[in-house]
Amino acid sequence: MAHADLVKLDGTFLPVTTTFDPVTGDVDYAAFGANLRRWFSSPIRGILVAGSTGESVFLDEGERIGLIEEARAVVPDGATIIAGTGSESTRHTIRLTEQAADAGADAALVSPPAYFKGAMTPETLVSHYRAVADTSPVPVLIYQVPLRLSTIEFSTGLVADLSEHPNIIGIKDSRGELDLLGELMDQSVDGFQVLTGSGSLLYMALEIGAVGGIVAVGLMAADQAANISVAFREGRLSEAERLQEQIAPLNQSIVAGMGVPGIKAALDLLGFCGGAPRPPLTPASELRIEEVRGILETADLLEYVGI
Repeated sequence: MAHADLVKLDGTFLPVTTTFDPVTGDVDYAAFGANLRRWFSSPIRGILVAGSTGESVFLDEGERIGLIEEARAVVPDGATIIAGTGSESTRHTIRLTEQAADAGADAALVSPPAYFKGAMTPETLVSHYRAVADTSPVPVLIYQVPLRLSTIEFSTGLVADLSEHPNIIGIKDSRGELDLLGELMDQSVDGFQVLTGSGSLLYMALEIGAVGGIVAVGLMAADQAANISVAFREGRLSEAERLQEQIAPLNQSIVAGMGVPGIKAALDLLGFCGGAPRPPLTPASELRIEEVRGILETADLLEYVGI
């Protein structure tokens, strides 16, 4: 079976945030579900649960399962749920991946083990990913984590090697480099699905052959981010390019510039449940919130949602 026949990843996906109760600090599943319902009023292809934007490193196993189960209960038929299941040990990654599949995930996004970075040779990483993919009940995607975080950068050759595994169907590349994205497409096997993780490059990535993107800027501008993929697929290239120009500053200023606290502050301003991140991350300051408000106003997003 071809890679793309397992789970098709064309279109725009959102790496959804995790909502926490402001008093207890527990996951607020009701608020999480409410956010999902609103995001799915836009033509997004699916979501990533427990990714970097979802503060995955702060979630315990039960919380991950609960979030996937809530998503499964809420998302419309035909939408795809990807779950972040990367961990430091191969054994734990396998367990998280199996749990995600049991909870209703359609695919798993696996970040590399990076704590013992110096020991993560190409051979070690290939062995790790193959072991996970061999046992995973759902297709696996490689996650090239943004290099500003604690991670490992994959060589194109390593990804090309892993692309030959029948259960490794694609990669989310968040480096934000178009030339590297092109290398992945050129050197990986036919049907291996390349997605950008940069909301500033979605349209350009589609132009060079990426199937879609998993982009945090779409949390604040779901219609625009989703319709970049829709318009591109339907040949309305000038519209797709215009939408890209509208959201690129949000991606640069809020997603890349402020991270999770900035994204959550923006969601609060847009009428979603953003809330505070989980400690040790701290909420955006009042000064930052006003900066976010100005960025959203410049992008016409506060007017767009009627706030």
